[in-house]
Amino acid sequence: QVQLVESGGGSVQAGGTLRLSCAASGSTGLGIGTCIGWFRQALGKEREGVTAIYTVDGQKNYADSVKGRFTISQDRAKNTVYLQMNSLKPEDTATYYCAAAPPGVCFGAASWLDKDAFHYWGQGTQVTVSS
Repeated sequence: QVQLVESGGGSVQAGGTLRLSCAASGSTGLGIGTCIGWFRQALGKEREGVTAIYTVDGQKNYADSVKGRFTISQDRAKNTVYLQMNSLKPEDTATYYCAAAPPGVCFGAASWLDKDAFHYWGQGTQVTVSS
């Protein structure tokens, strides 16, 4: 069992920044190998993958829509994964979720984008970007 708790959401103007945190606890610590992903879901839309990190070696993946603006990172001592979001746009407005999956999910070309591959989810944190 893995418990995930997101924090750090809020309201910002376009061009602003936010940093989300995902604190993991439970039987699987980040150090022994997990694929942690960030997803987002805008009102009326499907949940979509944003980025993912393999917690052993830090390998990262990014969706094209956030490349160059968002950065995923981790602090294994704190069992926390971060999502630094810069140059935010109104279309980034969504509820952001972190999720955990078996390590192999991070290595597939598209598996890390598949919400059904992730077994554990946080409760979500709202990000609102105004123009």
